[in-house]
Amino acid sequence: MAGADLGLIPMPYSRAVPTLTPATIVLIGMMGCGKSTVGRALAERTGWRYLDNDELVRAFTGRAAEEIDATDGEAALHRAEADALRYALTMPPPLILSVAAWVAADPRSQALLRAAPAVVYLRARTETLRARIGTGAGRRGDATDLDWLRARHAERDAIYREIATLTIDTDDLAGDAIAQLILDTLRRKAVGQDA
Repeated sequence: MAGADLGLIPMPYSRAVPTLTPATIVLIGMMGCGKSTVGRALAERTGWRYLDNDELVRAFTGRAAEEIDATDGEAALHRAEADALRYALTMPPPLILSVAAWVAADPRSQALLRAAPAVVYLRARTETLRARIGTGAGRRGDATDLDWLRARHAERDAIYREIATLTIDTDDLAGDAIAQLILDTLRRKAVGQDA
């Protein structure tokens, strides 16, 4: 296991969000919903470590997600993603993670996410997802198929909402605005101002 590549040195909590403890934020949602953009914006605002799904898989396995998928198949990639998520959730906070969209279909990953301190579902309409995916470069082959996106969204939306601590519709918001909304909402929840 190459987990040491993830940098397991605890980081000091940021003064920007003093009331978020424990400080782990997990971003979930469909491809194209903005997980990477929002994750980087959150990291910039907080100074916390940010790891996306591909970084987690590479650090955990020593291989790129695309390589695992191409040589061992999608099922092997999903196992690696689930194992990397389980490992990442044992890391000391503060930490921001964005995870693979398929986790909604995996009961083991669902259980891990339900136990995570803050899970944020970045929800978007399928037309928004399709527009953000663009040519689909670097994504799975059916990423540009609107019918495929609709079917996956229909399968996963209710599960994402059930797992999430917070759901944010991202269609009309920029990444920076979403990051600020997440931090403001989690701060209010931490001090008991939000139900």
